[in-house]
Amino acid sequence: MNDDELNDPWPADDEASEVGADDERPPMTWHGLAPRRRWEWFDRLWSEVCVLRERYRLSVRSGWWADELQVEVLAAFAAWVARYDTGEWDDPAGKLALLFDLERVAAALRDGVTPFDPDHDRPAFEQHLVLLGCRPPPP
Repeated sequence: MNDDELNDPWPADDEASEVGADDERPPMTWHGLAPRRRWEWFDRLWSEVCVLRERYRLSVRSGWWADELQVEVLAAFAAWVARYDTGEWDDPAGKLALLFDLERVAAALRDGVTPFDPDHDRPAFEQHLVLLGCRPPPP
């Protein structure tokens, strides 16, 4: 067992448990996850980013997955939104704070020239995951 697997809060790759199961909250970072869980973590974030960019009109740039700050901002923002969407949090003032913080989230995503295009960017995203040592799920 390597250091990544020791720190992995999710079950081992061979255990039955899919990222995002209803009874677990994904970690806020991919660091420390086993290779397959890392891939699942990023894949989930990809899906969340696609939804959030439309819902909140975020100007996400191509290559966001290679910028650690943007990855952390997007993961935190997705987790924040999810807590309201699921009803885990029911705090109107907090929801307003989230909406008023959109400008700060957008500011953190400004690096880059090319707009994010999920259809065009997916191969580069997957290539980056391989370089990070992520392992895709079996076909």
